[in-house]
Amino acid sequence: MYAVLDIETTGGKYNEEGITEVAIYRFDGHEVTDQFISLVNPEKPIQEFVVKLTGISNKMLKNAPKFYEVAKRIVEITDNCTIVAHNAGFDFRVLNTEFKRLGFEYQKNTLCTVDLSRRLIPDEDSYSLGKLCKSLGIPMSNRHRASGDALATVQLFKLLLDKDKDKEIIQESIKYFDNRDVKDRLNSILESIPEKMGVFYVHNTNGKVIYIGRGKNLKSEVNKLFLKQSRRAQKIQERVHNVTYEFTGNELFTRLRYNIELDTLQPKFNFSKKRKKITEDFAHSDFILQHKGRELEENAIILVENNEVTGYGFTNLSFQESHLDILRSVLTPTENKELAKNIVKNYLKSNSVSKIIRF
Repeated sequence: MYAVLDIETTGGKYNEEGITEVAIYRFDGHEVTDQFISLVNPEKPIQEFVVKLTGISNKMLKNAPKFYEVAKRIVEITDNCTIVAHNAGFDFRVLNTEFKRLGFEYQKNTLCTVDLSRRLIPDEDSYSLGKLCKSLGIPMSNRHRASGDALATVQLFKLLLDKDKDKEIIQESIKYFDNRDVKDRLNSILESIPEKMGVFYVHNTNGKVIYIGRGKNLKSEVNKLFLKQSRRAQKIQERVHNVTYEFTGNELFTRLRYNIELDTLQPKFNFSKKRKKITEDFAHSDFILQHKGRELEENAIILVENNEVTGYGFTNLSFQESHLDILRSVLTPTENKELAKNIVKNYLKSNSVSKIIRF
């Protein structure tokens, strides 16, 4: 069962809007079985541009019921329903905010006909309700009024249900109030992460890296990120499409790779840190730093020339390490040499490495 919803508001700051009109059509997938339409007194003025858009004025709402007076009817008509709306994120957020002000926990799964239309009716010029309905031949009346927009959304949703022949896309697109869909996706991602030391990269649906993490146990670190409840962590959890990773084999390479990638990629959800610059040089100006690799018989190598970190990487042949020209071609060149020097110097202050080869 579905409850197709449209809400008109006063406009204003995020989460400070008030509801001016609500229309809900209870829909069983074939026909409307119940409806509720009402103006609502928001107990705050409507912004002028909204008055011009909707035609709803402050005077019209003077004697309209306040939200607490219609709340029970809204709960009744949406009972055991998935909320459907065009831009459901907005309508449900505003409705849920009003219930929270009453101290009521209003939990509903939601479906957005904008998202569904993009998947089931691709290549439209616009996915605004008015232009989409015009393109599809869906009649509209009372545009920008709750009843007119909600009825048009009912007709659009009917069409989308018909287009989803296997009934998979509708089901996949439901956003569960308990984040069940997000949890399933996160668990699926977590299963593929190994329990090894390294750096991991969180990608969004476009493949862009939005967060970088690191740790001795990648699976454990990704799991911690997926369990966090901070606003930043929740945003990452909502946006993650997949997680890739690189093994590092030792703490020095973990720090080096992590910080260089942060500097290069500048992911949206990582905090930027100001580092204290190290001005002193290494004890020797030219050397190869050799440390534990990712597997047996592999070495992690850092090349320092003229007191600069010029490259880093992994080798498993002593021949490569004893011929500088070959070694330079094998290693990854260091772009931010100052940052790399900072990391290596800080590490060497309190940690040892397998071997330092001067030349």
